[in-house]
Amino acid sequence: MASVNWSLAIKPLLKKYKDTKHPLEYKSIYQLMVMVVLSAQDSDKHINAIAPRFFQTFPDMKALSKSTPEILSRSINDVRNFVNKAKWLSEIGEKVKSDKNIPLRLDELVALPGIGRKSANVILREAGKPAKGVIVDLHVVRVAPRLGIASGADPKKIEKQIMDALPQKEWKAGMAMSFLGREICRPTNPKCEICVMNTVCAYYKKIKKRK
Repeated sequence: MASVNWSLAIKPLLKKYKDTKHPLEYKSIYQLMVMVVLSAQDSDKHINAIAPRFFQTFPDMKALSKSTPEILSRSINDVRNFVNKAKWLSEIGEKVKSDKNIPLRLDELVALPGIGRKSANVILREAGKPAKGVIVDLHVVRVAPRLGIASGADPKKIEKQIMDALPQKEWKAGMAMSFLGREICRPTNPKCEICVMNTVCAYYKKIKKRK
């Protein structure tokens, strides 16, 4: 698939999902930051369900900064890895202190506990900031190699391959691939026939050859 002009090929995907909001149902960047930390190794659906109760108790960064890991743990004890996440959220509160201090730069976000490149890129996207990297979640780890724009299963290597294949203005393709993976390019029985990327997709071309 080396001959594919990915900058051109990705346009239908970017167009399809350019205005699609992240599945986490947040109402502020503070809420988004908390929810991306909580959603690691858990589901967006579960975090959406527990978030309203959590934010009643901790409505902003100031309230979070006054809490402790022990108190936070009681509010998120059905979230996967809640002990570490409570510790990370407490540390974030201590460092950031108020909503107006929430950083919106990649290097500053990844310096916070519990926030890696994927989470930081999600926050930047939802805040309307220019992409400084590519969102690579479990859906992108599946979709990107299927398309042929990347290979392997290492999120960091996949991110670099996508960044190399596309100009920076198109790095939001990562989130678009994630949406495609949720809706169309499912782990089993992907809906290849209605996929906007099927004209260039390596996976689809292999399927057609078998028929």
